[in-house]
Amino acid sequence: MKIAVLPLDIVAGDKKANLDAFAAGMDRLATDTDLVVLPELFSTGFTSDRERMAELAESNGGDTMAMVGEMARRRNMAVCGSFLARTAGRIYNRAFFVEPSGDETYYDKRHLFSMSSESKILTAGDSMPPIVRFRGWNIALAVCYDLRFPVWCRSQQCSYDLLVVVANWPNSRSYAWVHLLKARAIENQAYVVGANRTGEDKFGDYSGMTVAVDFCGKEIAAAEGERAMYAELDKNALERWRSDFPVWRDADCFDIRL
Repeated sequence: MKIAVLPLDIVAGDKKANLDAFAAGMDRLATDTDLVVLPELFSTGFTSDRERMAELAESNGGDTMAMVGEMARRRNMAVCGSFLARTAGRIYNRAFFVEPSGDETYYDKRHLFSMSSESKILTAGDSMPPIVRFRGWNIALAVCYDLRFPVWCRSQQCSYDLLVVVANWPNSRSYAWVHLLKARAIENQAYVVGANRTGEDKFGDYSGMTVAVDFCGKEIAAAEGERAMYAELDKNALERWRSDFPVWRDADCFDIRL
């Protein structure tokens, strides 16, 4: 599987500018890309202004997801990221996985960052991230702060082959970001792709820090500035590793109470 990550420089609150940047990035992608990953809240960014967030939030059928769906269909690529969603008067940080066929999968971020106003403005999700089956791969979704919680991200009995983490993770916590991505890959014997933004906002600076690691936690690709990062994932190599070194067989089984 060939993955491309667009580490966009998100303009806070400017949906048109961000969607234009998304479209321009898609135009430059290699045509054999299978999956395109965007940063967290790629079309709006985050603000501490509750009213502004409410204004920016959309339904799943709004302009943002309509454009994502059109891009996926037209280019025969799945597109994954998160956007500011509104359902029944509540606002969510909603991850999405949209396939060229038109199939859509959503997951509302469960762990809201309590050290900021995110947990006061947004509503936490109340369900586990779904596993998406796409082109022979089982793919799990996580959003930014979710990454810090290994139980939440656990692949029980190899339930997923790839964990995609979309984020706005600042440089000030870059050490944790990189090492947590590697830890999730090692403990789950799965590929992990961390898709971060670039630029800056009132919450910090973002050098990109977009990275892909293999099932042993080894870095296989990293972003350079705002240019797309490509990563080639080898399913046969993953399956050989799980067979030759089957740590997953000795893992503990458990249930998560929501």
